[in-house]
Amino acid sequence: MEKSINAKQLIAERYGKEGSKEREEFREDAFSYYFGEIIKNRRKELHMTQENLAEKVGKKRPYISRIENGEDMQLSNFALIANALGLSIELTAE
Repeated sequence: MEKSINAKQLIAERYGKEGSKEREEFREDAFSYYFGEIIKNRRKELHMTQENLAEKVGKKRPYISRIENGEDMQLSNFALIANALGLSIELTAE
């Protein structure tokens, strides 16, 4: 019988302990991917092409593609794109 493992253990084994450089890189990549998926899904809901969105925010289509693929995620551009898609960003203090 195999030993069971929980998600926290699995992530720690693959990406290092919390606070480690590897773990922070994984976390950043995961957030970028997640936000890219939100942008892509909303764009599709609005029946927009990447080209349409790029024109609306003054960027080129390959940039929108990189955003949707979780690459090159700068907060200022993310906010610009989110606004163009009718999405809001909420910042809260913990």
